[in-house]
Amino acid sequence: MRTSVIALVFALVVGACAPVPVPPVGTDSPPLPTTTRTSETIPGLPFPPAPEVENGPLRPVVKEILDEIWAGMPGPVDAGAIRRLGQTGDARVAWLIADLLRFSGGGDVLAAATAALAPLTGVEFNGIATWVSVTDHLIAWDTPAPPDYVEYKRRLFVLVDERWDFVFSEPNDIDERYLSWGGVLIDDRPLGDPDPCPTGCIPALDDPAVTDAAAGDWYPDDAIVFGVVIGGEARAYPKNIMEVHEMVNDTVGGRRIGMPYCTLCGSAQVFFTDDIGGFEPPVLRTTGLLSRSNKVMYDLTSLSVFDTFTGAAVAGPLFAAGVVLGQAGVITTTWGEWKAAHTDTTIVAEDGGIGRTYDTDPLGGRDDNGPIFPIGDRDLRLGVQEQVLGVVLPDGTPVAFPAAAALEALAGGARVMLAGVELVEDGGGLRATFESEPIPSHQAFWFAWSQFHPSTLLWQD
Repeated sequence: MRTSVIALVFALVVGACAPVPVPPVGTDSPPLPTTTRTSETIPGLPFPPAPEVENGPLRPVVKEILDEIWAGMPGPVDAGAIRRLGQTGDARVAWLIADLLRFSGGGDVLAAATAALAPLTGVEFNGIATWVSVTDHLIAWDTPAPPDYVEYKRRLFVLVDERWDFVFSEPNDIDERYLSWGGVLIDDRPLGDPDPCPTGCIPALDDPAVTDAAAGDWYPDDAIVFGVVIGGEARAYPKNIMEVHEMVNDTVGGRRIGMPYCTLCGSAQVFFTDDIGGFEPPVLRTTGLLSRSNKVMYDLTSLSVFDTFTGAAVAGPLFAAGVVLGQAGVITTTWGEWKAAHTDTTIVAEDGGIGRTYDTDPLGGRDDNGPIFPIGDRDLRLGVQEQVLGVVLPDGTPVAFPAAAALEALAGGARVMLAGVELVEDGGGLRATFESEPIPSHQAFWFAWSQFHPSTLLWQD
């Protein structure tokens, strides 16, 4: 039996949006029910030995089967052809089976993929968690992609949303093996557009209305904010609003900034977008794609893709120009503690300035039980979702501090220092200095910080 990948994808996206006049709460959430990881899929547990991998070009029989599958799209996917891939013995094509599985859901395609993956990888995958599990394994094994992988993957993704084509532009510094669909489509609304995407996206919030602290009494004192101080101006971004938009373009302290919030990584960052010579200031947007559970952001103006964790352009004109966005520090704390320490702070208005109502907990604890998207192996020094404050030194050395332990140590009168970085308490959160000068820092889940900075130094109390 054949299953149409594209029809299913759009049924999932559009169906999730209707009949509500706004798309689902802005989260890079999968279209299938949240998967429950088994011992086989929990990153950090021993993975079985990697399968042997072929070198060189695809054998003619393998390429013939792949071309047969891709020639049939955007129509139905031939589950029988997927089964035949499993008989070729070329483990590299497991990446393409995983990509097909991500968009096709369950049914015959899932059964065929499960049957094909077992002989290719030596692992028995089963159930709705197959896509997550096999991708975790492939990442942990660092399985090479097959020849022409990027072109096959580009054709598949562009069939789902043709606006993703620029993400695959060459040259780039993207490891396309890690690219996956986050469950929503691209946000390409012009700067200042307050309306949601008609086909479903995570809609950035541009130049939100703000109020003084007194008018921010709508937000509970014990609720989380992301605080920034730029040019002497303090501003608080409520977590519940950031969970919906996941991206803000704003002006603070006379500087133009873009602020992505990766809910899956627990990471809010601030990038300066007004100091790129020869280019218009970037307007940051969410692609709807992920890279190892980290949102993939892009610049609406130049169609350049960015590594959201580092601020480095990885594709497009800004990549060619070697652009790396400068960062400002972000302090994660509570609204009560932030406004007590920064009495002149402003806070994003209750309706964001766009007349919207925001739930106090839009995600409903979605990320409380570990990553729901593939991340591969992990660094076992800390729990997968322990919050750390991360700093990158001027020489490129990454340094991380477990946030709760650092705050406790500071409260007890201890100094928290490593590699010349010292932490200080600021409004109930953490701020970093390097050789007594402020240095940008932000919090994130440990799995995210350590996978994007695998050589990170780690402070331990």
